[in-house]
Amino acid sequence: MLAAALAGAISRRLGLPAVLGYLLVGLFVGPFTPGYVADRHQIQVLADVGVVLLLFEVGIELDLRALRREPRGILLAVPLQVAIGTLAGALAFTSLGTGVLGAVTLGLAVALSSSVVVVNITRSRRRTTDAITDRALVVWAILQDAVTLVAATILAVLLAPSGDPAALAFGKAFAFIGFAAVAQLVALPWLLARVREQPDIFLIVAVSVALASAGAGAVIFGVPVALAAFVAGLLLSIRPEAQEARREVLPFRDLFAVMFFVAIGTLVEPATVLSEAGVLGIVLLLVVLKIVTVAVLAALFSVPARRAQLGVGLGQIGEFSFVVMGLGLAAGVVSSGQFSAVLAAAAITIAASAVGARLFPKVAAKAAS
Repeated sequence: MLAAALAGAISRRLGLPAVLGYLLVGLFVGPFTPGYVADRHQIQVLADVGVVLLLFEVGIELDLRALRREPRGILLAVPLQVAIGTLAGALAFTSLGTGVLGAVTLGLAVALSSSVVVVNITRSRRRTTDAITDRALVVWAILQDAVTLVAATILAVLLAPSGDPAALAFGKAFAFIGFAAVAQLVALPWLLARVREQPDIFLIVAVSVALASAGAGAVIFGVPVALAAFVAGLLLSIRPEAQEARREVLPFRDLFAVMFFVAIGTLVEPATVLSEAGVLGIVLLLVVLKIVTVAVLAALFSVPARRAQLGVGLGQIGEFSFVVMGLGLAAGVVSSGQFSAVLAAAAITIAASAVGARLFPKVAAKAAS
């Protein structure tokens, strides 16, 4: 964790997202590079806590009521962009001989962007974006997360290792939503209201509820922990207590989310990236296509923003992509080589988007394209 913190600080000094530093530390302590090899099981336990808190907080931040005030164009453009990207990716990977489920998994992963990187771009001291483009970037990334909730749930059911019939798996998923609705909309607010005067207890409740919800979703209903945490946060966002709980979760999210990205880095096999150069090339081309698609759809649907900068700012592969890829890897429809190639592309595109979004002249930021 100390190494990740130092690497993240260096990355930011270079004008890059800290996520890159975390991924590199994971690569260096992983089993596929010389030198020290960390205990992957221990890292994975901490990473599971990190991804739960990360996506729980993302769910809280996605205020569905606030989205109704956003321009209708962006509400239509984002799902269309994810669909186009997934379809293009599925066709590309199918042409390489990947099975249908594997190709769809890879296509969906590449179609998504990183909320973490987007927030970094909008808050960077070196940014050249204006307030309108900042808002469009954040809303577009958050809406992608909402679309991913539906798509990844369907994908998780299709890839379910339990072998349950699809109808039963979908039934379990809907049952979890009902369970989470009661827990997050009724039970939790009641509990938080009664411990608000005790800061230490409020803190423990706010953090542990994310872990408990994700655990219940995984163990009882067969929903992946990351998706279960996102659903729990999304439902809690409806309540006024949500933002107070979010403030308590944030420090723990930042602490453990580091280990999530480190754990992702330990999975990269440099040798297989070279053997899967074709996959890496296709992924990079698909990210370029995503940039163009975002810019074109933003223009077609009159999204207020600097459209080219919006596309570049969203031109990376993000944390929900890693969750989707993990589902495919666990189900055996995505190979370790493909996984490593996509992760290598993620590192390249995260750096490129963070730098590229600053190449637009700041003086022109006052006018939306």
